[in-house]
Amino acid sequence: METAWMWIGFNLLVLVLLALDLGVLHRRGREIGVREALLLSLGYVTLALLFGAGVHFALGPQAGTEYLTGYLIEKSLSLDNIFVFVLIFLHFGVPKDCQHKVLFWGILGALVMRATLILTGAAIISAFHWVVYVFGAFLVFTGIKMLVTVGQEPDMEKNRINLFMRRHFRVTEGFEGRRFFVRRGGALYLTPLFVVLVLIEFTDVLFALDSIPAIFAITTDPFIVYTSNVFAILGLRALYFALAGIIHRFHYLKYGLSLVLVLVGAKMLVNAWFGGPVVPTQATLGLTVAILGGSMLFSVLKTRATPTAREQREAAHWWVPGSPPVEPGEPEAPEVQASREPERKP
Repeated sequence: METAWMWIGFNLLVLVLLALDLGVLHRRGREIGVREALLLSLGYVTLALLFGAGVHFALGPQAGTEYLTGYLIEKSLSLDNIFVFVLIFLHFGVPKDCQHKVLFWGILGALVMRATLILTGAAIISAFHWVVYVFGAFLVFTGIKMLVTVGQEPDMEKNRINLFMRRHFRVTEGFEGRRFFVRRGGALYLTPLFVVLVLIEFTDVLFALDSIPAIFAITTDPFIVYTSNVFAILGLRALYFALAGIIHRFHYLKYGLSLVLVLVGAKMLVNAWFGGPVVPTQATLGLTVAILGGSMLFSVLKTRATPTAREQREAAHWWVPGSPPVEPGEPEAPEVQASREPERKP
């Protein structure tokens, strides 16, 4: 049984990690290399697994299995965010030395919002058991929707959040270094960097509506749900910089993520209907590993050839909240048009 000290200790650990990241490792907001990003990702994964071992010994083997399964599902679903980050940064042309700042504040906001959603969700499930059926059906529906939208290109120019920000606030034409706000003639202006931050925050909130019910299908223990979510999110920024350049190698992983959502949604519905663990957590963990591992292996084998610029962009096609799909016959974005141009020979 977790105690208040476990909650306090974990949140202190999170604050230390964030302070170390912002105040020591990346205080000057420089561009992060792939090698450094891989080492940071490995560090966060190692910390998450060590914490899982602590959960196993402190709360028991069942809690340890639930934490590991929840962490794996949340970590895999967080790859949704990376596909979207690539699309948003590409469309708005965010300089690489500014991307770390956007992701840091975006993920910090995501931690606060997810904590609120987790505590609210746990309270609702505890008070109204029928909500479990709503969560399960929502996960199955979302997984199927993701399968349908894998190949669609989002129309970022018509994104509702982007249009709302530009219609209701003063926004500068270009970036102003790494600043979110600037003053001109006594008036406060937003920069495109802040618009990107709002888009990322909004995206994470909507994606959390998928990932949080997914882990509630594994356990309703708020401590396990919260800690596995936080560890998955903490390493997301480093994982982005490690994978952004090779995101095309994981194109078929999207199908695996969609199937995982359908799987955990079905598990939630079946267990709720029969009033017990008809589908055990261990089986969910095994199937999740098999689906994700198989989709990653298939992706790597199918994308061995060097991709063109257009193929790289198409690999990053994904659903961006608030963005309708590009309709056939519409003018293409400049970066897509550029990818059509023949390569110039030296």
